[in-house]
Amino acid sequence: MLKHIVFWRFLDEAEGHTKQENMDIIKAGLLSLVGKVPSLISAEVGQDVLHSDASYDMCLICVFNDLDGMKEYRDHPEHVKVASYIAKVKSDRTVIDFEF
Repeated sequence: MLKHIVFWRFLDEAEGHTKQENMDIIKAGLLSLVGKVPSLISAEVGQDVLHSDASYDMCLICVFNDLDGMKEYRDHPEHVKVASYIAKVKSDRTVIDFEF
């Protein structure tokens, strides 16, 4: 099994939306991938509640059977759409992928 975890910080305003509006758009887009991407077993999206200087704004946790499944997700057209939007509105991104 493989977990794919991503943290983002977002711009205060981008693509005509506030940070919160963009996070809502992104959360809906990411969660909609469950059932569309066959290799995506589960996805959780959370928004930071502490808002400290060290905090990221949003986190994604995905589970796949293996690395090939994660690569299928990465390259899936529906994921590419969401990722392209995120690229326009993020200021920072950190990721880790690990087997468990």
